[in-house]
Amino acid sequence: MSGPYRSPVTKIEVNGAEIAYDEAGSGSVVVLVHAGIADRRMWRGQVPALAARHRVIALDLRGYGESTLPTTPFAHHDDLVGLLDALGVERAALVGCSFGGRVAVDTALAHPERVSAVALLGAPVSGNEWSEETERLWEDLVGDVDPEDFAATAAGEVRFWVVGPTREPADVDPELIRFAEEMDRRALAAEQALSAIEVEELDPPAIDRLGELRMPVLTAAGADDLADIRRLADRIADEAPHGSRLPDVPDAGHLLPLERPAPVNEALLSFLP
Repeated sequence: MSGPYRSPVTKIEVNGAEIAYDEAGSGSVVVLVHAGIADRRMWRGQVPALAARHRVIALDLRGYGESTLPTTPFAHHDDLVGLLDALGVERAALVGCSFGGRVAVDTALAHPERVSAVALLGAPVSGNEWSEETERLWEDLVGDVDPEDFAATAAGEVRFWVVGPTREPADVDPELIRFAEEMDRRALAAEQALSAIEVEELDPPAIDRLGELRMPVLTAAGADDLADIRRLADRIADEAPHGSRLPDVPDAGHLLPLERPAPVNEALLSFLP
């Protein structure tokens, strides 16, 4: 795993919230949107590599990491465009992992004129329903955990998502597991707070609108991620008019850019405008 990049935290007001972000490099703008079990630190292997050619912005979504959570209703996809406005950015490429990919797709559908390209790494989309296979895997690998016990819940979620259904924890870098669990404990606290606030969803959702993604779209997944995620990567690439699909990355689960930064960086540098 790559070592951490260091950048003084910067915050900017976006739609009434203080959004924390890191910024590096110059050139065409790339915005990195983190997974729901993580925060902007998961991009520590991408920011330095992409900043050699691009102006890179890695944010904490509202309520996550060091971003604040006012009690007013909001939409993540509107926050993303609000961040572009606040930073004086007309158009940007969006790179999203997991839930961050869902936010990226929603943003591209709600504000297509602001998005130059979308790269999706292990991403679901709004309106997607998990298969019975995935529901059974959750019961088998995680089971019942006390939602108030963030440590136990994070351990279960990391086992399910980061290790994945085809590997054992001993097969995965213990530092990756430790870091993922630490990020997820913070993310679980964010999700608990978010549950008390009206989060506006894209309407209609993205799952039946993939053909509206007129910009270049790249999808990728880890070979050890859920079958549902890998099938979604196929579907998005097939239905987006300018979609392309990378082969599954070997020995990688759901946090693909954190676990396998080298092939991800190579693919992104080839794809991003």
